[in-house]
Amino acid sequence: MKSLVNLLQHVLEDFEDRCHVSTTQDLKTILRRVEDEGLSFLTITLSNYGSDFQKALDRGYVARDLFNGFHFKGGLPLFLGGFLELVFDRDTGLLHPLPSIDAIFGLRQITLMWSKVKLDVSKERELSAIRKYVECEYDVRNSDNLLGFRRVLEENIQEDSPQARFMAIGELVFGRVFAFVDNKIHLGDIHPKHGSGSTADGFSGNRKYQLPFWSDRLESIFPAWEFARANGRAYLEQPPVHHDPGSETPVKVITVPKTMKTPRIIAMEPTHMQYMQQGLLAAIVEGIEQDKLAKSLIGFSDQTPNQRLAKQGSITGALATLDLSEASDRVSNQHVLALLTRHSLTSEAVQATRSRKADVRGHGIIRLAKFASMGSALCFPFEAMVFCTIVLMAIEKELNRPLTRKTIQGLVGQVRIYGDDIIVPVRYTSSVVSMLETFGFKVNAGKSFWTGKFRESCGKDYYDGNDITVVRLRRLLPTQHWSKEKSYTVRSVIELRNQLYKSGLWKAVRYLENLLEGLNWPTPILGDNSSGIGYVSFVPRCNCGMKWHSGYQVPLVTALMEQPRPQRNEADGWAAMLKYFLKQGEKPIAGEHLIYSGRPRNVDIKLRRVDPRLG
Repeated sequence: MKSLVNLLQHVLEDFEDRCHVSTTQDLKTILRRVEDEGLSFLTITLSNYGSDFQKALDRGYVARDLFNGFHFKGGLPLFLGGFLELVFDRDTGLLHPLPSIDAIFGLRQITLMWSKVKLDVSKERELSAIRKYVECEYDVRNSDNLLGFRRVLEENIQEDSPQARFMAIGELVFGRVFAFVDNKIHLGDIHPKHGSGSTADGFSGNRKYQLPFWSDRLESIFPAWEFARANGRAYLEQPPVHHDPGSETPVKVITVPKTMKTPRIIAMEPTHMQYMQQGLLAAIVEGIEQDKLAKSLIGFSDQTPNQRLAKQGSITGALATLDLSEASDRVSNQHVLALLTRHSLTSEAVQATRSRKADVRGHGIIRLAKFASMGSALCFPFEAMVFCTIVLMAIEKELNRPLTRKTIQGLVGQVRIYGDDIIVPVRYTSSVVSMLETFGFKVNAGKSFWTGKFRESCGKDYYDGNDITVVRLRRLLPTQHWSKEKSYTVRSVIELRNQLYKSGLWKAVRYLENLLEGLNWPTPILGDNSSGIGYVSFVPRCNCGMKWHSGYQVPLVTALMEQPRPQRNEADGWAAMLKYFLKQGEKPIAGEHLIYSGRPRNVDIKLRRVDPRLG
């Protein structure tokens, strides 16, 4: 706790120098409230302050419904008031015509730096998150009943109804993608694979290739002899146990650390379901990459288009950035069925690889109306396609004329979806928000921006074209020698120092360097591509103890390196052959892959001699 307060003090001093304001009283307030409230003052209270500051930026003024728990003087809170006065007028609370960018960055850095530190949450908050997951499931069912997609799919409907337009626009944008996937399924050209994560049935690494279970639903479109075994003989000797829909393994709903305020809810899929989901995902991604229009509207791997548009929107004010609450858990299976209504093969395959039940702690096994939770390989692409379709529906309604592919092509560079990060033209924002709510989604007002000059999308934040992205603390600071710390703590604190260094927060950087030196951490200067863990620097600095490799004549320095400790889980026989047949690409498989595989359970930190320039 003391080290975090000390770090905050040095961050305050950095911005005190930049903005020429006094932070003496601010520091006294922090010390007093940390003593009273503990770590939650940094991780929750300051975070709420930072969120309210962003709302005020977007509104253009400070109102009394913001900054709860802090005393006001005039139109602004007293806490961090020196910075606030460089952004807003003290008497009226109105935004200055030319606010200080340094003060805006400083306020966000000071308050939001601690909001995503990974800590175990209280039992009460964990149970609350699980309860909200179940409540969200009931919301999805109610939304399904209101929309009546099930009735729509079974009956003839008017062409101008919302459900019909959803299907029509989805087909207009993604029809060629689904036709491509249809063809891949028809030809048997789906290439499944295993991920590195945990599964609901407890298999990991090479054990996943045994695939002891298969569902009847999968069998109907992906026969086990073809997809679950290396060949027909392997299937005859070791057929998987088939499960009918009533006896299928449910997804396992678990919580993982996210913030101190709330954990993240994910669902672990059964091995065989995740295996075939990955195969379908590859086909869908390939189909989108081959379709120029779809590729320009949604993305799965590259966040930079969204970030560029967020920056553009902060300058011109013409583009809005929207964020959704519980986005993936509110995508109904009915949304996906409607999207795939004209592509029976892809629809059947997607439904066969979708888990229908979830094992929720404290609530037993529940039947799912949602399409999938985080953890399914198909969750991310289908939520993006559903959101994109709804956004285009709203624009069509605003234009009051049917969209064509040519019309939609004209929106490229103005509409972009990455997961639940949505960018749309400001003039359509009200219609988009309304249409999303009509289809059962909730727009997160605290993280959606369209009226001011602040925008955020895909991890980047901008104000009037200036990058004001916060450097966040992800782990608690170390308190002992590096050899006794977890590997993620070692890497996290060095990355924190490097990000602070690139942001020019020199006093905070020096504090971290002194802390690590006091704990005898080796921290040489390394290039971005070095395989070691060390500091980055804009200016040449001497690495003490540098030596030269006698054979290659390259410099070597002593640095910390991560050494994953692989899991030992052997594959032999038919399972080993299946793994070989599933290999894709020209890159050879790592040695001893049939003995060691899967995500390492432990990563050791060792001192090694490394080239400071290269990996």
